[in-house]
Amino acid sequence: MTTSRRTFLKNSAVLLAGTALLSKTSFAAPKPNEILGLQLYSVRDDMKKDPIGTLTQLAKMGYRNVEHANYIDRKFYGYTAAEFKKILDDLGLKMPSGHTVMGKNHWNTEKKEFSDSWKYTIEDAGYMGQKYVISPWMDESMRKTYDDMLRYMEVFNKCGELCQKMGMKFGYHNHSFEFSEKLNDIKVFDIMMKNMDPKLVIMQLDIGNMYIAGAKALDILGQYPGRFEMLHVKDEIAVNTPEKYESAILGKGIIPAKEAIDLGRKIGGTTVFIIEQESYQTGTPLECMKENLEVMKKWGY
Repeated sequence: MTTSRRTFLKNSAVLLAGTALLSKTSFAAPKPNEILGLQLYSVRDDMKKDPIGTLTQLAKMGYRNVEHANYIDRKFYGYTAAEFKKILDDLGLKMPSGHTVMGKNHWNTEKKEFSDSWKYTIEDAGYMGQKYVISPWMDESMRKTYDDMLRYMEVFNKCGELCQKMGMKFGYHNHSFEFSEKLNDIKVFDIMMKNMDPKLVIMQLDIGNMYIAGAKALDILGQYPGRFEMLHVKDEIAVNTPEKYESAILGKGIIPAKEAIDLGRKIGGTTVFIIEQESYQTGTPLECMKENLEVMKKWGY
């Protein structure tokens, strides 16, 4: 694949608990409050060509939850909230989470309020029955300086309050720059974790994206226990590109993905596990998603 999700988004808008303890959860049944789903960016081309047909195939594979990555002009993949909800309902699918970038244009600094477009984003997410509204990118203009970061962390917290009124939570999904860039000699990721109110904003930890910057999920889960209600479950392989890595089928890469999600379950406070794969070394995207689901079930999720 030539375009990673990191490029797509930019252009468009530890502690191990012990081997014995980990092995005990290796084959444990999913807990009642846990959610296993798929980030639909994993099958973006299929969703673009045939959303209903693609969702139908995913449902037949055994997926019960999806996370959207396409909300434009109050439409999900070209359908209104009411239309898309009916499509999901008819297929027995739920959409507990969705990705929509919150940018500078969504916050009026003079009026100190969110734009109507962002309020609609929250409103439509609530209608869809989402539990989480996730922003998967932070524009460079929002993180030029340390003070810029602090200002936007305040906005993140305010968005958390807005979502809370609708019975949802606001969250942020990391890429790699959060671990490679520093402001006032502090990693952007650490600035975020120290200034986002955990009662209002969650971090959806992508265990693959961080690898590009040399960060490891096991370390981060141990550094901030209880802070990762959601994980983007991903594996990576080394490639000869500027980004150095690309995603692969779970268990076939170099990331200890199973150990990371087991640890998330143990000390991270993780209850939502979202599969994502952006690159495909063998097979079609849908074939890869079927294999990923089989791997997760084998791992006890």
